[in-house]
Amino acid sequence: MKYFKTICTNPALASSTFAKNIGVIAIDNVLVSDEVVEAKFVCDLHKCKGGCCEDGDAGAPLEQEEMRIIEENYYAIDPYLSSEGKAEIKRQGKFLYDKEFGWVTPTINGALCAYGSRDKNGIIKCGIEAAYYDGKLNWKKPISCHLFPIKTTQSKAYTMVNYEPREVLCKPGCALGKKVKLPVYQFLKEALERKFGTEFYETLHQAAVEHFDKVKTN
Repeated sequence: MKYFKTICTNPALASSTFAKNIGVIAIDNVLVSDEVVEAKFVCDLHKCKGGCCEDGDAGAPLEQEEMRIIEENYYAIDPYLSSEGKAEIKRQGKFLYDKEFGWVTPTINGALCAYGSRDKNGIIKCGIEAAYYDGKLNWKKPISCHLFPIKTTQSKAYTMVNYEPREVLCKPGCALGKKVKLPVYQFLKEALERKFGTEFYETLHQAAVEHFDKVKTN
């Protein structure tokens, strides 16, 4: 698998939030913003309290295969959900269609994901992930959740990969990432490999290393 550095000149892409930084790493049909390898980020769960599970305009985006997994394995997830979450899932369904975001998880009062609940420390925990760690499920959680604050957007020809932390919510994660000097793509290695494969990640890492080598010599 090869990569090349390019500049975003496609008007359709240039008009999107993806093109805030025009530097792009192209790996096959995946376009990765330079920010993904340049920005530093490590989720600081004790400060953000898992707020990405409730701070948004809709539930977590789901892929078609993920909906099938939830449908077939809901019995394993149900014991890890709150009574409020179960009630909303019963009322709205295990997933629902949003005009802007496509298929998403239901939410409680338009905020907290129905598959999430707060622990005694006020940190939001994912019921799907809890089932996974208990060995009840071999699927960790929706890939959109696993990748955050990296987001992917699909066009007819490309998958666009961008770094989009939330300005207030992700501030602790940005600060911690800078403190430990860990690029966001390395923090999300498992999620990126899960989405695109190990070879893709290795190619992205090679591009990142060469990118920083050039920065040092300039």
